Amino acid sequence: MKHLVICSLVLLFISCSQNKTLTPTETAKVVAESFYHGDEATLKKHTTAEGYANLSSIQEMFAQEKSSDSNFKIIGEAMDDDVAWVKYSTAYDTKPGVFKLVQEDGKWKVTHNGPRNKGPF
Repeated sequence: MKHLVICSLVLLFISCSQNKTLTPTETAKVVAESFYHGDEATLKKHTTAEGYANLSSIQEMFAQEKSSDSNFKIIGEAMDDDVAWVKYSTAYDTKPGVFKLVQEDGKWKVTHNGPRNKGPF
């Protein structure tokens, strides 16, 4: 009986650890890598509907090999209430990119960053 209780507790802790909410920085890394590696399912999971439509429409032009290293680095991060901005660099582009993230259903998701959006960078 004691072993059953211990195993149940271990399973409970393992299952709870799987539902981790990603930070804006972690979400930005997942989105950048799924964008360049052509992983549409992961890209869709971590973007808003508008963000996914925008990124998936240009994804083929930037496709890289899945085994390639993105060398993802954070240059800057800023938050303003429920909006986060992440400036990053990758090995795939000479210019840094900026993601605008919003919270949707309690999770950070990359959304469309239009030309009129004035972020902190």
